[in-house]
Amino acid sequence: MAFDPQQPFVRADGLEHGLTQKIMRGPGYRQLFRNVLVSAATPPTALQRVRGAMALQRADAWASHVSAARVKGVPIPTIADEHVSVAHQKLRRHHAGIRAHVGDPSGVVVERGIRVSGDVPMFIELGGQLGLVDLVVVGDWLVRWRGLTPEQLVDACRSSRHRDSRKALAAARLVRRSVDSPMETRLRLLLVLAGLPEPEVNLLIRDELGEVVRRYDLCYPLVRVAVEYDGRLHVEVVARWEDDLERRADMDDDDWRLLVVTGSGIYKDPLRTLRRVHRVLLARGMPGVPALLSDDWRPHFPGHADAA
Repeated sequence: MAFDPQQPFVRADGLEHGLTQKIMRGPGYRQLFRNVLVSAATPPTALQRVRGAMALQRADAWASHVSAARVKGVPIPTIADEHVSVAHQKLRRHHAGIRAHVGDPSGVVVERGIRVSGDVPMFIELGGQLGLVDLVVVGDWLVRWRGLTPEQLVDACRSSRHRDSRKALAAARLVRRSVDSPMETRLRLLLVLAGLPEPEVNLLIRDELGEVVRRYDLCYPLVRVAVEYDGRLHVEVVARWEDDLERRADMDDDDWRLLVVTGSGIYKDPLRTLRRVHRVLLARGMPGVPALLSDDWRPHFPGHADAA
């Protein structure tokens, strides 16, 4: 391949193609890892760092774990190191900022020109890097956007011998179909981990002619309670705001109760969210609602307001 300084390259390749050490140490180049550079004119991206990590590896290595997720565009939290895998222990190459693993090459695919772990192997690998909630976010995303099924994830985790397969299995059992966003996943898990009945995901409400008139992120149709995450988009986009007003008026006519949850209701004060939903479900006679909320949600939402 032709030398392209706008793609990550090792210092030796730069020297071979006429760049001097002085030039490469200058402002025209940015160091991604030791001895891996890229033109400073290119914007720094997560994908660029993955490519930089791969530049230090053998051709048969592949991006795995969070690095595979970054290549695919999977919603994950920020994790500093890049992760690569090779087929045998003796092939591992150790570099600062890059974690090297031994993996199974049979599940490797190519995406965006990079060898990466397949979707299911990546999900299992992430069992050792992400907490339960973030891993379910990944699973919901894979099902919604990559064509997997929750059953496939569960079966793969059960049969896997990977060291993190048990953690991945716990998350796979909570993965659901048709989830539209990571915040919907987090809101659903907040309710479930607190011991509340699991809500239905993205239920379609039809009129007497069978036409879809509404869709609820999360709901309890038996008692006509809907719980929805409402981001800033709902407020800032006028058309969306007007649609929401009309929809809520229709809900009132049908005796539905809508509980809107914002980001602060998940990250800042999830206990208040739980108490609201708990109170409404009890008042409407929802079966299976416990008298007291479980504390199992607390380790997974550590930013709650009463953490002290």
